[in-house]
Amino acid sequence: MATETIAATSSPAKRESFSSTTLARVLRYSLVRLVTLAVTVVIGIYLTILIANMGGYVDTIMRNEIRDNTTQSILANPAYRQLTPEAREKLIQDKIANEERRLGLDKPFISRSFKYLINGLTLNLGRAINMNSDSGSRQVRLILLERLPATLLLAGVADLVLFFASVYLALGLSRKYGSFFDKLIITLSPTSAAPPWFYGIFLILIFAGVFQILPFGGLVDSPPPDTSFGYAMSVLKHLILPASSIIVSSFFLSVYNWRTFFLIYSSEDYVEMARAKGLTARDIERQYILRPTLPTIITNFALLIIAMWTGFTITETVFLWPGLGRTLFQAIGLYDTPVIVGSTIIYAYLLGITVFILDFVYALVDPRVKVGDNNQ
Repeated sequence: MATETIAATSSPAKRESFSSTTLARVLRYSLVRLVTLAVTVVIGIYLTILIANMGGYVDTIMRNEIRDNTTQSILANPAYRQLTPEAREKLIQDKIANEERRLGLDKPFISRSFKYLINGLTLNLGRAINMNSDSGSRQVRLILLERLPATLLLAGVADLVLFFASVYLALGLSRKYGSFFDKLIITLSPTSAAPPWFYGIFLILIFAGVFQILPFGGLVDSPPPDTSFGYAMSVLKHLILPASSIIVSSFFLSVYNWRTFFLIYSSEDYVEMARAKGLTARDIERQYILRPTLPTIITNFALLIIAMWTGFTITETVFLWPGLGRTLFQAIGLYDTPVIVGSTIIYAYLLGITVFILDFVYALVDPRVKVGDNNQ
C-alpha cells in the first residue's frame, strides 16, 4: 500500500519534470534555429544586394545615364541657349549633383549597401528606379502586389496539378513495377530536360498559330469582357497554354522521381511483412509507404508553395503573362535593383519561415522525430 502511494505521488512529479525538460529542449532548439535562420537570411539578402548592384557597377551606369539625360535636356531647352558655355556647364553639373544626391549616389556604395540591408530586413522596399505600377506608382511594394495575383494563378494551377498528379500516378506505378506504363515514364523522363518556355513556343505555334483556337499570350482579351463570367472564361482561356507548358516540361521526370522514391520504401522489410499478413494494397500504401514518406511529401509541397512567389521568369515573358517572373525579368534588364532585391527579400523570408515551421510539422506527422533531439 505504501509503495502504491509513493508511486502515485511521484508519478505526477516525474511527468512534470519530463514536461519541463521537453519544453526547455524545444525552446532552446527554437532559439538556436531562429538565430541560424536569421543569420542565413541576412547573409542571403546582403549578397543579393551586392550581386544586384554588381558590386557598385550599377551606380556607374546610373551616373552615366543621369549625365547623358541631364546634358541632353539642357542643351535641347531653348531657355538655356543664351547662357555662356561656362554657365551652361555649371548648370549641368549642379543638376547632375542634385539628381545624384536625390538617389543617394553621392555616398559610397558600401555604406549604402548596409542601409539597403536594414531597409530590406524591415521590409522597407523603397521606390523602383525605372519601373512603375499600373497606377503609376514607383513603390516596389505596389509593383510586386499588382503582379502577385497573376503569378499565383499560373503557378498555383500548374504546380498543384503537377504535384498531386505526379504523386498519385507514381504511387500507382510503384505497384506495377516493370509494366508498360512504368517503362514509358522512364523512357519519357529525359523530355523534362527542356524548360517550360521551350514547350511554350511549340504550344503557341500549334494551338495559337496553326489551329488558332487559343490566344498567343496575355492575361485576358483586349478589350476585356464586361461580365465577371466572361472575364473569368477569358482568363481561363489564356491560362491553358502557359500552365500546360509548365506541366508538360516537368511531368514525366516528377513522376519518375516519386515512383523511384516510393519503390525504395515499398521494398522495406516491414512492408513485406505487412504483405505476408494479408493486408490490402491500399492499407499497405496508406500505413507503411505514405506515412513514412509524409515528411518528404510535405517538404516538397511546402517548398512548391513558396516557390510560387518567384514565378516563371522566361515562361511568363514568352506568354506576356503579367506576373512576378516577367516583372523580375524586366527589372534585371532595366538594372532596377530595388525591384530585384525586394522580390528576393520576400522569398528569403518565406523560405526561412517555412523551414522553421517544417521542423515542428515533422514532429507532428512522424513520431520518430523529436524537436531538439540531437539523436534524431
